[in-house]
Amino acid sequence: MPLPHAPEGGPARPAGNGNESDSDLNSKIDPAQSAASGGDILKYAVSALLVLGGLFVWFWFGAPERAAQLGTWAPQLRGLAVAAGLVAGALVFLVSAKGRDAREFLAESRFELRKVVWPTRQETTRMTWVVIAVVVVLSLILAGFDFFVKWAIELFLNFGR
Repeated sequence: MPLPHAPEGGPARPAGNGNESDSDLNSKIDPAQSAASGGDILKYAVSALLVLGGLFVWFWFGAPERAAQLGTWAPQLRGLAVAAGLVAGALVFLVSAKGRDAREFLAESRFELRKVVWPTRQETTRMTWVVIAVVVVLSLILAGFDFFVKWAIELFLNFGR
């Protein structure tokens, strides 16, 4: 007679309520998150200041008299300042604890995407036509209800005339 939590001929599973899925059993157990360190708070502030600095340059040199100081390259330099502020702010953020968490999440997401079985071109085309047909049929049904309700309201409003 097999163990209560063991499949036929397989190893025994740990006792539980039986509702665990494979993803629950494979997920990481995160310890309680502590408050951000002083260094991380400084990195967040520097990151925000870099982004705001890029936006400040954009708006500061938006006035025609200040844009003249940059010469004919004013629009390009303003855009470059915004892009540089965003990139520098993102790089500073990525070396913080939350940035490491974000990088880890993206790496795990990329790993999970490799497991996805994508539909073939034929399956995609077939399902697209099914969706189009369902939308057309439901649109016609809703239009029929709309015309019926309109007819009923007009009949009701014109009843005593």
